[in-house]
Amino acid sequence: MAALDGLPPLRDVIQRHGLDAKKALGQNFLLDLNLTQKIARTAGPLEGATVIEVGPGPGGLTRAILALGAKKVVAIERDSRCLPALAEIGAHYPERLDVVEGDALKVDFEALADGPVRIIANLPYNVGTQLLVNWLLPGRWPPFWQSMTLMFQREVGLRIVASPDDDHYGRLGVLCGWRTKASLAFDVPPQAFTPPPKVTSTVVHLEPIEVPIPCSPAVLEKVTQAAFGQRRKMLRQSLKPLGGEALLAKAGIDPKRRAETLSVEEFCRLANCL
Repeated sequence: MAALDGLPPLRDVIQRHGLDAKKALGQNFLLDLNLTQKIARTAGPLEGATVIEVGPGPGGLTRAILALGAKKVVAIERDSRCLPALAEIGAHYPERLDVVEGDALKVDFEALADGPVRIIANLPYNVGTQLLVNWLLPGRWPPFWQSMTLMFQREVGLRIVASPDDDHYGRLGVLCGWRTKASLAFDVPPQAFTPPPKVTSTVVHLEPIEVPIPCSPAVLEKVTQAAFGQRRKMLRQSLKPLGGEALLAKAGIDPKRRAETLSVEEFCRLANCL
């Protein structure tokens, strides 16, 4: 990447700015620039695209996205220590990098999106799942994003793409299966990061389903939370607070079944009956 964009190696950038990764911020810096390019390429052609990135850190993935031709990157970074390193990238790519300092959980992403955007991010482990759920459940659909290419712990990646009767199938699999086509792209080993996490990471690519099954996001969330909150119990028991057997009868679902056997369509049917 140093040869590709003329910027110094990331290790030098981290050392010069004193950027030790903070556990409290869920930081693990990705220094392998071949991998950052691979993640950026997984999002598809980036020429002329606007990209939102969360948690850029020293900017390895940011550099890959810009080098591959993105028109603009809007990077949300909570750690003020990283801003000088990102400013150097911004100077190298004039008017193509906007850095927003702040907590991604409090950012209005739709307001940042000037037209359709792609979200590409090595998400901080401690907020990644909540950000994904927020992006999946806006009131208006199709959403402001065209695609999401995100890195998670492998365990979370498996939950995102899981289908019924899979051990990893749960609330996240239902929500992702309802509104997106999700696929695992590739794994990233711990040694690619500084410091190395204790788990393997996975890049997941999600594209919105233009017309998902009509259903209230809030009600679907409520149903999946109840059903998977006691996943080993029969639905007549786990869904008792929401109507139990009466609700299941209305939806035409056997009350003796368990949550992990229900399809996305059946969960939407339950939500609509509720």
